Amino acid sequence: MSTATVQVRVAHKRTEAEDICSLELVALDGGALPAFTAGAHIDVHLPNGLQRQYSLCNAPGETQRYVIGVLRDAASRGGSAAVHDLVNEGSVLTISTPRNLFPLAEQAPHHLLLAGGIGITPMLAMAEHLVATGGAFTLHHCNRSRARTAFISRLTTAPFVGQVQHHFDDGDAAQKLDIAATLQRAPAGTHLYVCGPQGFMDAVLSAGRAAGWPEERLHREYFGAAPVDHTNDGSFELEIASTGKVIKVLADQTALAALHAAGLDIPMSCEQGVCGTCLTRVKAGTPDHRDQYLLPEEQAANDQFLPCCSRASSARLVLDL
Repeated sequence: MSTATVQVRVAHKRTEAEDICSLELVALDGGALPAFTAGAHIDVHLPNGLQRQYSLCNAPGETQRYVIGVLRDAASRGGSAAVHDLVNEGSVLTISTPRNLFPLAEQAPHHLLLAGGIGITPMLAMAEHLVATGGAFTLHHCNRSRARTAFISRLTTAPFVGQVQHHFDDGDAAQKLDIAATLQRAPAGTHLYVCGPQGFMDAVLSAGRAAGWPEERLHREYFGAAPVDHTNDGSFELEIASTGKVIKVLADQTALAALHAAGLDIPMSCEQGVCGTCLTRVKAGTPDHRDQYLLPEEQAANDQFLPCCSRASSARLVLDL
């Protein structure tokens, strides 16, 4: 089960803000790229061997290019640094075809887009789609400062500029985002979309739940996992239901790494439990869920887990493989 790939060339690399660059990717053969929908992402195979996910932030109707924005993360595991330091205009990259795990609820009467920092990238594509199709929306973008605001020039000249509000940490109190008040003002039936740093997303989702918004109207996309304490990690076993094969997962090894080492072709992308690519069905045993992809009720069902980050609370998990 492998994702289809495309060869692309970096047509343009631009500085969009402090520590943020964008890449404009075009097909190596000069033809059209696979179509995508607002909220979609691609997996980018980087020159240092890593594979990372980036949201497409150009208008979904465009087929001649893909645009991604990348923050140089001080806590990078090598992905963002590779984009900034190793990828240049003219570089040839392999990417996956677009996948969408953060789609718009097209029938919603109103869309509230809340972005923190580089979390603006999927929201840009959403805003482009909504303005093109007549969808009602409001976009709020929170940043530490104007200098660190990605795509600020694009946002201030966009056809939807009247629906955008900026909020800066170093600005006066009056312009800072009041999440509770923003939710209270939203029209009935509004769907909320949030992407950004962990703390920002947690605050938005907590406010939504406190205000009584049902989970089906709260949409989120994480671009990084919270730190996990591995101090008490132990070994456990994975049994492959179709063959009966038993694979041991060592204390310092992920379940995904153990499966790959045993020759099973499990698709993967983020390796942090945020994208859902490696989602695997569980027939027996109790997973120790450490992902940010499954909803709480999905985790509680214990019939699937993400082997890139989650482990086992029971001695063995039987996998539907």
